[in-house]
This record gives sequence, C-alpha cells and structure tokens, in this order.
Amino acid sequence: MQPRTRSFEHDGHRLVYDEYGAGERAVILMPGLLFSRKMHGPLAGTLAKRGYRVLCLDLLGHGESDRPPAMGNYSMTIFGGQVHGLMDHLGIEGAVLGGTSLGANTALEAAARDSSRVQGMLIEMPVLDNALLACAIAFTPLMVSLTFGAPVARALSRVARLVPRRGPLLADLGLDLISQDPKPSASVLQGLFFGRVAPPHEERIRLEPPTLIIGHPRDPIHPFSDSDMLLHELAGARLVEASSILELRLSPERLTGEIVFFIDECWGERTATPRRRASRVDTNGSATAVARRRSV
Repeated sequence: MQPRTRSFEHDGHRLVYDEYGAGERAVILMPGLLFSRKMHGPLAGTLAKRGYRVLCLDLLGHGESDRPPAMGNYSMTIFGGQVHGLMDHLGIEGAVLGGTSLGANTALEAAARDSSRVQGMLIEMPVLDNALLACAIAFTPLMVSLTFGAPVARALSRVARLVPRRGPLLADLGLDLISQDPKPSASVLQGLFFGRVAPPHEERIRLEPPTLIIGHPRDPIHPFSDSDMLLHELAGARLVEASSILELRLSPERLTGEIVFFIDECWGERTATPRRRASRVDTNGSATAVARRRSV
C-alpha cells in the first residue's frame, strides 16, 4: 500500500508524516533513533488494510522533517509534544501510540503529557533505567565522531545519497541514516544525552492506557529487564518476547499478529484484557498472568 506523504508546521518547524488508510481509528507510529518513518511502513500497511488510519511520523531531526542544528531543539519531552501536535493538526481526539526504541519512549512521553488522548500504547524495545550505561558506552563515540569527524561523515552522506533506494527495507533505512548531515544528528544525540530518556518511574506508574510491550533478551541498549520493569509498572500491560531485534523486520508474522490483536482490543474490536493484570507472552506464544505488585 502506497502512503500519502504530508507535512505540517509545529513550533516553527516542518514535520513530515506518511498516512495509510482512513477512518476515525488512528494509530501513530514513531521510528527508532535517527531512522525514518519508513521503518514502520510494512506494519502500517497491514493495519490500514484492517481499517485503521495509520500515521508514521518523522520526529524533528529524523527522515524528511526539519533538522535544525542546535541541540536545544531536541529532547524527549519535545518529541512527545510533536505527537500531540500531529493529533491537533489532524483533529484526532484519541489514538494508539507506538514506536521502536526512541519511538517507544516518545509514545511514553506523549502519554505522560496527556494520557486521556491515548487509546493504547505499542512499546517495542523501550530504553529505560537499565539501559543507561550501555547507551552511554554505545552513543558517546558516535556523538563524538559525528561532531569532530563531520567532514568525513559529510563525504559518506554525499555518496550514500547517490545510491538508489531499491533494496530491502533494512538496507534502505541504513542508507537513509548515512545520508543525513552529521551536525543535526549529533545535536539529536546531544539533546537526548543531556536530558531525560523517558518519563521517570513516578510518571510511568500513573499511566493507564492498555499497553503491549515487545522486548528481546540479546541487546544491552534495549535490555529485556527494561521491558519487564515496564510490564510491572503499567496497569493493563502485557509483554511479548521477540526472538531478536530483527524479528519484526525479517519474520514479522507472529509479532504482527500480536500487534493487530492488541490494537483491535484498544479500539473495542475484541474483549479487552483486564486492566489490573499484566501478562508475559514467550516466544512460543504462551501467556502467563502475572499479578500486579506496585508500591505507592
């Protein structure tokens, strides 16, 4: 399914989004750090065929949206506000919010900002408390190289922009990533590095929208312990264990089925999961209810 690419102005900047399908049941998806909205194109097409209006948003500094150079333009709270800006622009009163990594944290920020407009949350590989050390180790060299190695990075970006985007989705996403000017990319990293990465625990435990969390056990930047922690913090959450970070991209059938079932629940197409229970679904698809324990 070919999307309709559109844009709107938010706080003086142009933000670009793709729209799949139509109707009142909206789903808004955000990509991972420095990736473009194309990341969720296959999932958006599947959901649109089921009658949902799916919006894939390039956050500021990502994809085709504006990329201002100053780091003050970038923070998780700013990104959360951009999701609400898109909803305001389109007159959407409520939506299921979702994303991967940075996009997952953005969905949490948008819900913390105003959960009354959030029909549900799809949280794939959140980056929370247990990921902070690994993120510092992984992204500090990248931030330094983009800042002080800008001439080399710009030369690589010029070459990458000449390569046709005709390959697999992951290859195209990688080329789009390399094609970006390094200065705004470094500013995105700096803005996130020196700010909060997600709503803190005190805010997360107050979030009530039903939530599907997808985590996997083989990535220190997206540790499974963060996904499991979020499971026990959020009312009405359940956790699906992916086999790897690539499952939803290369073999999406199982996880896409879980996502479709969850979004149907959020919009009342199926019987909703009890709100005061959490569940964990393993890679074989079996679910075990986990009684909620929360200290207030």
